[in-house]
Amino acid sequence: MSLRRAIIVSVTVEGLSQAEAARLYDVSESFVSRLLARWRAEGEAAFEPRSRRPKTSPLALAGDVVSLIVNLRLELEDQGLDAGPHTIGWHLEHHHGRRVSVSSIRRRLVEVGLIEPQPRKRPRSSYVRFEARLPNECWQSDFTHWRLADGTDTEILSWLDDHARYALSVTAHLHVTGDIVVETFTETGNDQGFPASVLSDNGMVYTSRFAFGRGGRNQLETLLGVLGIDQKLSAPNHPTTCGKAERFQQTMKKWLTAQPRAHTIAELQEQLDKFVVIYNQHRPHRALDRRTPEIVYNLLPKAAPGGGGAGAHHRVRYDRVDADGKVSLRRAGRMHHIGIGRAHKHRRVVLLIADLDIRVIDHDSGEVLRRLQLDPSRGYQPRFKR
Repeated sequence: MSLRRAIIVSVTVEGLSQAEAARLYDVSESFVSRLLARWRAEGEAAFEPRSRRPKTSPLALAGDVVSLIVNLRLELEDQGLDAGPHTIGWHLEHHHGRRVSVSSIRRRLVEVGLIEPQPRKRPRSSYVRFEARLPNECWQSDFTHWRLADGTDTEILSWLDDHARYALSVTAHLHVTGDIVVETFTETGNDQGFPASVLSDNGMVYTSRFAFGRGGRNQLETLLGVLGIDQKLSAPNHPTTCGKAERFQQTMKKWLTAQPRAHTIAELQEQLDKFVVIYNQHRPHRALDRRTPEIVYNLLPKAAPGGGGAGAHHRVRYDRVDADGKVSLRRAGRMHHIGIGRAHKHRRVVLLIADLDIRVIDHDSGEVLRRLQLDPSRGYQPRFKR
């Protein structure tokens, strides 16, 4: 016999008072009173505890939002694009005007069976990440294999900016040779400016390091020496050194797998050109604070061979516009306040400082909010002169 049934029987059959029943069964009198009232109203249901689930859940996601989350997951997967909770959250906010927490999105995807929980998976925060400070400070390069519809093996060569993950050049070839590496590097450098350094693995198209001295430097090594560009090579059997290029290739292959298999190298190149536009301009990147590589690549001044992009008198500073519409900067031991405008309050900004020349740039969009020559004699730098 359950405790609840025993209490009710003791009062209704044995004739005990509520106070006596409470002392007998070591419960409060109010509990006995509520239990009897429920038994008179509900009968046998009073013998079972009530559910503690709230009658209403005002913060629960609406059914249309849950459906939108599921549909976005399926659509992004069909397109071969990232479809994790962070990416879905970005699309909800930017394309549908709905802001939903990542944890809520993950729970809904688990509930419908689109995600398998991985409690033992190593968190991303535990990884040590290395990133170039400026665009063109370092380019990564690698190539990977891809089969055409008839089984022909091709190779896809990529040049990627380390700072912005910007896909500088992605080309398809029957075989990647040293001449092709130099040709694509030169074309990209003429278009985007040459980098301060290049990072790659130890493939023979990049270095003759393991050629045991036969033939001297290869084409790329010779070109980099002439241009004054630093060449960095990964340690043997350590592909994670070029992890950004490896991850880019993984994303690229996932997208290609979702497309009709190309029959010729020309068709494959058309697909790659389409993917590069999506990757650079439309796909939010988690490592870039959900911005696109194109925005980040064009946000800061580009480095150049010999370190010409970051002299001793240049600074890059990250800040947020305060509630009064200004940012603060210390120079020569004195604090200066730069007016940006109340319309931009709480925006994250990047300050590019070259002696007295200062540019204030929106962190997310790359918009130049203000450019000025700092007046060292004034603590406040107004937007407009009277």
